[in-house]
Amino acid sequence: MQPVPFDEAETYEPDEGWRRVSLAGSDRFTFEWFEKPPGHSSPMHDHENEQVCLVLQGEMTVYTEDDEVTLGPYDSVHLEAWESHRVENTGDERAVGLDVFAPGRSFDFWTDRE
Repeated sequence: MQPVPFDEAETYEPDEGWRRVSLAGSDRFTFEWFEKPPGHSSPMHDHENEQVCLVLQGEMTVYTEDDEVTLGPYDSVHLEAWESHRVENTGDERAVGLDVFAPGRSFDFWTDRE
């Protein structure tokens, strides 16, 4: 067993107010808690990992090259590996979510980008 207390977990802030917290996981899968301020969007990107994005609080819209879906609390979306996407807080309040990646990944995905 490998517990990860939230207050002691590895944290990364790619942009002001967009915070990601690395929760328990492995090379096979990882969980990342995240928060986004109103109006914030990640850049359009893709990755080798399948991803499930679960909204815990607020509203987020997930955009792909061909579609978009707006999610509220406890709604989720599955993204295939290499599917280009971005996630935007389209609500008026802070949005909180949980990303699950398979295979697992580290924050290097964001820190090593140019």
